[in-house]
Amino acid sequence: MIDFSHNFNKDCKILVTGGAGFIGGALVRRLLIETKATIINLDKYSYASDATSIDEVLSGLGSVANNRYKLLKVDLRSESDTALAVQMADPDLVMHLAAESHVDRSIDGPSAFLESNILGTFNLLQALRDHWERLPEDRKQLFRLHHISTDEVFGSLGSKGRFSEITPYNPRSPYSATKAASDHLVSAWHHTYGLPVVLTNCSNNYGPWQFPEKLIPVVILKALENQKIPLYGDGANVRDWLFVEDHVDALLLVATKGVCGRSYCIGGSEEHSNKQVVESICKILDEKLPKGKSYTELITYVTDRPGHDKRYAINPDRITSELGWHPSKTFEEGLITTVEWYIAHRDWCEKVSKRSGYFGDRIGISTAN
Repeated sequence: MIDFSHNFNKDCKILVTGGAGFIGGALVRRLLIETKATIINLDKYSYASDATSIDEVLSGLGSVANNRYKLLKVDLRSESDTALAVQMADPDLVMHLAAESHVDRSIDGPSAFLESNILGTFNLLQALRDHWERLPEDRKQLFRLHHISTDEVFGSLGSKGRFSEITPYNPRSPYSATKAASDHLVSAWHHTYGLPVVLTNCSNNYGPWQFPEKLIPVVILKALENQKIPLYGDGANVRDWLFVEDHVDALLLVATKGVCGRSYCIGGSEEHSNKQVVESICKILDEKLPKGKSYTELITYVTDRPGHDKRYAINPDRITSELGWHPSKTFEEGLITTVEWYIAHRDWCEKVSKRSGYFGDRIGISTAN
């Protein structure tokens, strides 16, 4: 991990949208532990929101840290609530992660993605523009919005090539289309109104505390319950995997040292097919919790996801050359850490599943409405 303590003093106020989500939670924890800044967590608390990890950090740090942390339960779809939240937070830096993010859910219900990812980002931009224009000149010069996005906005790759900052946008799902729209809005507010922004597009994240609907936790939990492990299509779809703490390092580097108006692609340079990922998890479980036969026998091929992109891969040369970022964990190291964490935290998985009503069922195969 990179030490960012010197970048954020006690007078700095950082607004994190979506701070009760997987990546947002990792970011909030890091800021609480390693900086003296005040952290304002704006989250609407959807089905996938959970602050257990943040509460554990606050408990360990004591009252001083608690005084530096504020939670605002706000839905960005509300223009008035968003404006009031920004006014209350009075931020110097905004890290915008709040988004509906599950492709399968976007297939079943795209309207929620349009409302949250497009309208929500628009409302935030309007509120931040007003906030920024009213700041005294010294704070105005330091203010920055960091918009966090996905590599899925670039579409699907063939067997060769990698996405970079000059790759044309070509989204293929309701989720990626709405994220692409939000990227364009942020860029437009920079070029039209001068709002200071940086953007990042990252590859697939994984690690502890990820909501159990994503591929890696789904596979781990299905295997632990001795249930069939679903593998879409032929399992040959390839993703570039990035450990979440390495992503947080990259986000904070871009937020503090990135060039205003510039975008940065963040990838782990760890391409693996879904089949390879599933088999790797099964191999780790075979070693950690042997049961007489391999967990790979639970793998079951199921009907593919509609519009399933074949391959994603990131070229991280810009963030590497300009900011000196490199991932610290290999996929093998990160996956072992992740599997061990889920084995030890099955109670948390059960709790969030009960609260959300999601128990590992297949979604994303019905006709979109």
